[in-house]
Order: sequence, then structure tokens, then C-alpha cells
Amino acid sequence: MAKKDPMEMPVEERLKTLFQLQTTLSGIDEKRALRGELPLEVQDLEDEIEGLGTRIEKIQREITEFEQAISMKKGEIETAKASVERYKTQLNDVKNNREYDTLSKEIEFQTLEIELCNKKIKEATARIEEKKAELADSQAVIDDRRQALELKKSELDEIMEETRAEEEKLKVKVKDLESKIEPRLLTSFKRIRKNARNGLGIVYVQRDACGGCFNKIPPQRQLDIKMHKKVIVCEYCGRILIDPELAGVKVTPTGTPDVKKTRKRAIRKTTKKDEDAPEVMDVPEATAE
Repeated sequence: MAKKDPMEMPVEERLKTLFQLQTTLSGIDEKRALRGELPLEVQDLEDEIEGLGTRIEKIQREITEFEQAISMKKGEIETAKASVERYKTQLNDVKNNREYDTLSKEIEFQTLEIELCNKKIKEATARIEEKKAELADSQAVIDDRRQALELKKSELDEIMEETRAEEEKLKVKVKDLESKIEPRLLTSFKRIRKNARNGLGIVYVQRDACGGCFNKIPPQRQLDIKMHKKVIVCEYCGRILIDPELAGVKVTPTGTPDVKKTRKRAIRKTTKKDEDAPEVMDVPEATAE
């Protein structure tokens, strides 16, 4: 059987197919909503672990640099000590006061160099201890974050495993429905849906108002919507409007969709006045919204 050209479909069928597409996409959104903030939490933990890894590498480089500096200063100390011993030996062979003063100053200078090197070594050693403590703290944090990441990933994988099959079926249905819709209309629908906060690109009329932004729709425009002669959008929010009957939604005499939900009563603190009042049994409230 030849596939029907979307361009040749009557407006009534276009709207009905578009509403089916919206329902299917909303189903996918619902499946993804079950994951909650887990994908973002997983991403945040991965980014934090990567940042901590970079920090640990930097600390390790700094420790290595301090250790190399200590080794260099120890070498300078040995050189200075050798110079001091040589100058002291030369003092025994001096011929005048000038040579003696010169050698004495060199010995004093090398002794100061040794003290300075020891000071630098002491400072570097203290810095190494600080960096090692910082490294241990960072390692403990990264281990903790890795455990949290494994837990979050496990939860996310479990949820995705539960919803993957249903989501794939819905995706196949979406592709099939999209192939039946005129490309220009489909592009407009996707743009509207992307800009809509609740992801609804097509809505039905509820209580003489738009089902998306709830602004009132003039009677003549409602009549045009019921006629199914052309695609009509809400003049306030830009969503495509469809007649509830065409959308397959039963409407009560009050003009609201025939969908019943149980609304939970709010729980408030009991006061002394409430305790003295006669006991009244709570009855679940049914709402048509």
C-alpha cells in the first residue's frame, strides 16, 4: 500500500496525528523525568573527580620540585663544606695579613651559605609535609567522590534499565508519527515545544481557554477550532490549539477534561483549639483538573 503524502492529509488528520505525537513525546519526557537530577549529579561528580585528579597531580609535582630543591641544596652544602676545609688548610700557609683576611672572609661566606642552605632545606621540608597532608586530604575526598559516583551511576543504570525498553518503543512511534506530518508543520511544532516550559506544543481547549497558558479564547475562534478547517494557534503563547473531542479527550458539562485525580490534603500542626474540636473524618477530594 502506497504511503499517504502528509501534504495531502486533511487538517483534521494532521491535528490528530500531531496530538498523538505530543502525547508520545510527553511519555518520553515522563520516562526521562524519572531519572530526576541523577544525570546532572553524575556529571557533577565526574567533573569534580577530574578536578581533584588535576589537583593531586599538581601537588605531586610540587612535592617532587621541593625534593629536588632539597637535594640541590644538600649538594651546595657539601661543596661549601669542602671549600671551608680547603680554606682552613690554606690558612696554615698564609704569608701576610691580607691573604689571611681574604681566606677568613671566604670561610665566613661559605659558612653563611651552609646556614642559608640548611634554612632553605628546613623550609622545603615543612612545605613537603604540608603538601603531603594536602595530598592525603585530596585523596580522601576523591575516594569519597568515587564511591558516591559509583552509587549514583548504579541508581541511574537501574532506572534507565527499567525505562529503556518502553522509551525505545516510544521513540519508534515518534519516528512513525513524524513521517506522517507535513515537514513545515512538524518544524513549527518542534520550535513551539522547545520554547514551551512544559514541553507542550499542541493543547486542547479547556474551560473556553488555552490548555497551555489558560488565557481565554474568543467564541468565534473556538468555533474555528471545532471546524478543523485550518491550524489555529493561541494568540498569547503560540501553541497549536485542538478541539478536545478530536484529541480524544472527554469533556464534562463544566468544560473540564474527564480525568479524576486524588488530591492529598495538606497536613498542618494540631493546636489546642483543634484538639478540642469534634473529630471529622477526612475524605479524599476529587478534582477534575
